[in-house]
Amino acid sequence: MTADRPAPLADILHCIGFYTRVPVPALPPTDRPFAARQWAAPIAGLAPAAAGAGLLALALALRLPAEAAAAIAIAGSVLVTGALHEDGLADVADGFGGGRDRDSKLAIMKDSRIGTYGVLALALGCLARWSALAALAAHGMAAAASALVAAHVASRALMPAFMRAVPPARADGLSAGMGRIGGKTAAAALLIGALALLPPGVPFALAAPLPLVIWFFALRRLCRRQIGGQTGDVVGALQQGAEIALLLTACAFLP
Repeated sequence: MTADRPAPLADILHCIGFYTRVPVPALPPTDRPFAARQWAAPIAGLAPAAAGAGLLALALALRLPAEAAAAIAIAGSVLVTGALHEDGLADVADGFGGGRDRDSKLAIMKDSRIGTYGVLALALGCLARWSALAALAAHGMAAAASALVAAHVASRALMPAFMRAVPPARADGLSAGMGRIGGKTAAAALLIGALALLPPGVPFALAAPLPLVIWFFALRRLCRRQIGGQTGDVVGALQQGAEIALLLTACAFLP
């Protein structure tokens, strides 16, 4: 590692470059495994959160309705990530819903085409995020922005812990190629995610972990039964479900 770019900064840049389409400076070759960098995965969530919050603020400043502003904000965050996690959600819905056995489910998930289950999962997921963000935006920019940051950061904080807790479903693929996630790496990501829950307020920070824990263990049980482990698509679905859960939780604490 070069002296002018310490390891933490390089880890953050690697995760931003991997999880988003934000251009990052060229990084020197290193033998540091990508799995060890995953503590910074939640920090990469600041990029789509910032894009969404910025576009939401602009739309509200132009006196657009909260519903239109929310749609614009979600579109901006999706553009920043290249719909990476949405693609995973759709693939999981198609594979788990349409496959007859483990091998067929994995084959469907690897197929680039999208099916009925995937379309429905994307539509319902976007609808849930849009309705929640519109409700938050109607109560002011502060509530919406803090919820966006919490949702994007904390949802990605679950990913390293999930990849550590659930073995890869196949020997190849994105998740298997990442390597073994260390306990300290997963714990650091969870700590960052916990800190991101504080800005919306103490009641939210105390309540938000419950739906995240439920979703984490429910998906872990589901993917083990369906395909015997996790894949990159499953991790994407994990992020999407957690983001939705956090935005809906934030709505529950609106006046």
